[in-house]
Amino acid sequence: MQKEETFSYQDEQFADLQMLRYRVDGFENLTTAQKTLVYYLSEAALSGRDILWDQNGRYNLRIRKTLETIYTDYPGERECDDFKAFTVYLKRVWFSNGIHHHYGCEKFKPGFSEAFFRQALKRVPAEKLPLDAGQSADELCDALVPVLFDPAVMPKRVNQAEGEDLVRTSACHYYGEEVTQAEAEAFYDNQKKEGDAQRPVMYGMNSLLTKNSQGRLEEKTWKAEGMYGQAIRRVMFWLGKAADVAENPKQAAVIRKLIEFYRTGDLKTFDEYTILWVQETDALVDFTNGFTETYGDPLGLKASWEGYANFKDMEATARTEKLSANAQWFEDHSPVDERFKKSECKGVSAKVIKAAILGGDLYPASAIGINLPNSNWVRAEYGSKSVTIGNLTDAYNKAARGNGFQKEFVVDEETQRLLDKYQDACDDLHTDLHECLGHGSGKLLPGVDPDALKAYGATIEEARADLFGLYYLADSKLTELGLTPDAEAYKAQYYGYMMNGLLTQMVRIEPGKDIEEAHMRNRALIARWAFEQGRPENVAELVSRNGKTYVRINDYGKLRGLFGQLLREIQRIKSEGDYEAARNLVERYAVKLDPVLHREILERYRALHLSPYKGFINPVYTPVRDSQGHITDVAVSYGEAYDAQMLRYSRDYATLPYQNE
Repeated sequence: MQKEETFSYQDEQFADLQMLRYRVDGFENLTTAQKTLVYYLSEAALSGRDILWDQNGRYNLRIRKTLETIYTDYPGERECDDFKAFTVYLKRVWFSNGIHHHYGCEKFKPGFSEAFFRQALKRVPAEKLPLDAGQSADELCDALVPVLFDPAVMPKRVNQAEGEDLVRTSACHYYGEEVTQAEAEAFYDNQKKEGDAQRPVMYGMNSLLTKNSQGRLEEKTWKAEGMYGQAIRRVMFWLGKAADVAENPKQAAVIRKLIEFYRTGDLKTFDEYTILWVQETDALVDFTNGFTETYGDPLGLKASWEGYANFKDMEATARTEKLSANAQWFEDHSPVDERFKKSECKGVSAKVIKAAILGGDLYPASAIGINLPNSNWVRAEYGSKSVTIGNLTDAYNKAARGNGFQKEFVVDEETQRLLDKYQDACDDLHTDLHECLGHGSGKLLPGVDPDALKAYGATIEEARADLFGLYYLADSKLTELGLTPDAEAYKAQYYGYMMNGLLTQMVRIEPGKDIEEAHMRNRALIARWAFEQGRPENVAELVSRNGKTYVRINDYGKLRGLFGQLLREIQRIKSEGDYEAARNLVERYAVKLDPVLHREILERYRALHLSPYKGFINPVYTPVRDSQGHITDVAVSYGEAYDAQMLRYSRDYATLPYQNE
């Protein structure tokens, strides 16, 4: 393992991005079998990479190969402005797994000229380009130039603008080009009517919805002998090897059921897999692998591919186990209507983990907390698993030390001292509460469609989980459990949350743009609603000093009461499937920005020379084998450069054709 003194959490910085590294301390203490299991699961997590690239846009795989060929083989001047801008563009495309921003979803604007692109393409070896049979470099160029350079072509990966056809105006590759939003919604509404209303499968989760030659809608299922089959079969291969070295029979059964799902594409089999997965809590090593989150689909139905491997942080997990052990207490004392509470919280498990590898939609940008499965009925009957990814939050915290951000935006020294004392611990605890209890709390009323909130569903669900965490951070129960040091600690999280939701998350939005991403909408909704509702009593205010705007919180106790009120309403909306109420809340509080305030925040942030988005470079695992080829150890190293890792992944995990339809 690389020595501590040579390790740096911070790596290169470009555009609005900074690359970080994360450590997997403790890996060296795993048994050889556990290390081998992590290695196999890591290979499975990387083998599905091409799936996400294609899901994010039908031209992405072809574009990636073209750009990488220019990057490695262009014989011309590399110090010119065009090539430097081209390099930044490629690094952004790598980061976002496609040509649209990973968070804002808008298409990147190339900083290099179309003329440079055309001449560069002609100067690289044609045999290395993704050419169709009989296609010339000029013809490839003609096909790609509009996609790269024309702002009117595929401008948004996920469009959430009210009143537009969200399917036709989104560039993500979950629907055929001729499919409309109304057709897609009607197609899956019919499936739901014909299916099991009590235990519905995740309709549409693992397929492309397109039209056949007769113009009829049909699904192309993502499975071993279906769409994405080449990648899926390779994932299955590594999962099979992982099953052979599983820590216990239950874990082996989980992995083999996942393989069965990949083979058949059957969504009932997927539910069987998630039930087995959520019930396996004994193994130290764990994973997710497959079609998981639906943020990339404007209708919130189709799931992006992701994978990661991890192992439990035993010491830190003691914190989350206290929460999961008291899940029923938190459910019973929630401020929501009794009709929407679970009478029995089943199978709630939580742990702090160390990520060993990130893949698919968790790489390079990653969540820091995860709660699965997403099926409401599986969660209600069998429970859920929640994780906080401790080594990623640690990397974020260490990389942010002394960067000047809080000094610029925090209102006064007293509040800064509060943040210095409590914020890191409260951030982790809020993530625990959000993932472990928030997502797992509450219930739908009988007969309510889990997808009733449609495009607003993701924002409402994230707001529900965040509010659950915010409300309980201030509860004396957490001090009683030893999770907060005193009754003042929660104030650090309240201040940071309001500052972010009202002001500083604006640094992630381009001038003139709306908030589109579900998590950002959620934070804006909560902060702005609480600010507006608390205005008569001046619970929180925006103050101006020397031309700079700051948040000041005047009554933390009343702010907690407001969070409780909003949680009550958000849970009602979720439980009743009240689409109109969801739409009204999101559109009123979570979408538009004040252009003057936005410009101010951007200028202040720009002066700090920071990057608003962070992502990770993965460690490299190398198996050590004896003379018979058996793995005797697995070495981990951290020195691989960002571009070297991306090029290696494109070489070693290229599985799909350049165009899938």
